[in-house]
Parts: sequence; C-alpha cells; structure tokens
Amino acid sequence: MQCNNCGTDGAQTRFITRIYGKGEDLLVIENIPVINCPHCGESYLTAETLHRIAQIKRERKQRALMRSVAVAEF
Repeated sequence: MQCNNCGTDGAQTRFITRIYGKGEDLLVIENIPVINCPHCGESYLTAETLHRIAQIKRERKQRALMRSVAVAEF
C-alpha cells in the first residue's frame, strides 16, 4: 500500500482501539484500521474510517454492546 504522506510503498494497516467520551458517555471502538508507514513514521485514519467512526458514535445506542471496563492506574 502506498503512503498518502510520503508516497512510498510499504504502508501497512494495523488495528487499534480508541476511547471516546467519558463517564456514562464513554464509548470504546475496537478494531479501527489505521494506516502506518514505516518509512516516514506517519500514522493516519482514512476519510472513510473517520466517517464510519462518526456513524458508530451517532448510532451508539443501537450498535454498542454493554461491557464492564476495568481501569488500572499507571
């Protein structure tokens, strides 16, 4: 895959988890695809991914599964 930042081939997709909001509005979205370039070090989300995240956040009540979340201090 070609990096949109530096144009070099070799960019890879990895999957991350992001947390949005806090308290009762907390939403955890798993398996978000992130493009990572080993050449320039840039990591970015595509426009399609950002639109999908916005859609998930809008539809959170219909889409999200309730889970308890463990919290640890560093």
